[in-house]
Amino acid sequence: MDKNAPIGVFDSGVGGLTVAREIMRQIPNERIMYFGDTARLPYGSKSKDNIIKYSRQIIRFLQTENVKAIVVACNTASALALDEMQQEFDLPIIGVVKPGAKVAAETTKNKRIGLIGTDSNIRSGVYTKYIKSLRPDVCVFEKACPLFVPLVEEGWLHDSITEQVAQRYLSELKEKQIDTLIMGCTHYPLIRSTLGKIMGDNVNLVNPAYETAIELKSLLNRDNLANRCVIDSPSSMYRFYVSDAEEKFKEFANSILPFDITMTEQINIEQY
Repeated sequence: MDKNAPIGVFDSGVGGLTVAREIMRQIPNERIMYFGDTARLPYGSKSKDNIIKYSRQIIRFLQTENVKAIVVACNTASALALDEMQQEFDLPIIGVVKPGAKVAAETTKNKRIGLIGTDSNIRSGVYTKYIKSLRPDVCVFEKACPLFVPLVEEGWLHDSITEQVAQRYLSELKEKQIDTLIMGCTHYPLIRSTLGKIMGDNVNLVNPAYETAIELKSLLNRDNLANRCVIDSPSSMYRFYVSDAEEKFKEFANSILPFDITMTEQINIEQY
């Protein structure tokens, strides 16, 4: 496989840009092909069958761009579709659940871990199952926080409303005396400062986006797929596709990425 080929990264919308951003930081030599399924978000309220269908279509599209590996940069799709996708497609595919869960299990000192995420991700129980497989003696306390995603996408990252909502969501986790909190949705790292302020300095916030980038780097080196080329301009290194609302996507991306996106292409994902 061509080492210069891009990494395919996909999400239900803009949240996965936090994963793409970490890949850019940790593996700057790699090209990225990002797809945001903005026409069908949010994934958090969709059925498992639909999530599998959407993931299959997106991977088929990314294959037309000759990607060498794929990152499922969506906690819901990682929880509900990753196993099926790894069986169906003959290329490396990783998700964001296991890297974050592994670090949480390894680093907790009092064996009490909190998890926040979307409704469907929490219902799936995938984080807890994986953590328990690594450390059966760990207690995991889960909390669905569905309002965080629209607040983030509205750009209210440091707003008093967001802090009030977070206070209400996190109050019961604080009572559980956790020492580790997994930000189990790709949007959540964008309000990390608010979460950290509420939980306090004694609680370690685990960012699965960062841990996924580190795992991807290890995978590429292990499989001899790492790109050794000279870093070029962002416009040639990174390409962005969406299924709807490209201007809104571009506006949000430009607010969190280290450079401005000049072009986003809308495609009909249903044809794949």
